[in-house]
Amino acid sequence: MSPETAKSLETKTKLLEGALRTLTEQGIAKTSARTVAAAAGVNQALVFYHFGSVDALLAAACRYGAEQAVAAYRPRLAAVSSLSELLAVGREIHEQERADGHVSLLGQLLAGAPTHAAVGPATAAGLDLWIAEIEKVLRRVLVGTPLSECADPAGLARAVAASFVGIELYEQVDVAGAGAALDALDQLGALVAALEELGPVAQRAVRHHLRRSGRR
Repeated sequence: MSPETAKSLETKTKLLEGALRTLTEQGIAKTSARTVAAAAGVNQALVFYHFGSVDALLAAACRYGAEQAVAAYRPRLAAVSSLSELLAVGREIHEQERADGHVSLLGQLLAGAPTHAAVGPATAAGLDLWIAEIEKVLRRVLVGTPLSECADPAGLARAVAASFVGIELYEQVDVAGAGAALDALDQLGALVAALEELGPVAQRAVRHHLRRSGRR
């Protein structure tokens, strides 16, 4: 890599991280070429040189942030061995993402989607990265369980992701209510764990019941 290419990549990374920091700390309404450049420590003309527009920078920053977050949690998700453990890990990730300010960031991106044309698709693409990772886990852990008879991993992955996104946004207006929702997911995890621990005869009975229910 040439020095010029390395310098350009460094500047683009500063702008991406500056955009994420500005969105988190100041909100999308105050995110501009000037505020992002100030956060990145570069000249604001570089926003347009590297990305063409503020909206294009925000879209790129959204994808960049999601890629970084998913990469950080990928080893933890790869170690998950059951559906109940996946729900527990989801709560761990939620707590860490909230502490890091990423929950607030997601809220800003969703709030800005109607007025920033490029932000909505980029936010959806970022969420799809999470959904893809969750689906990988589900396809692995559901094999051989009674739930494999009726659960669609792709649809269930979206349901899990949507649940946590909803809880994250809900938490901003009702912390206790969001906590109750997370507790309910923990209870669901305990129920799933009990199902996973059933013996072969009981699991066959559950499978039979689920097949009959699915045909109704």
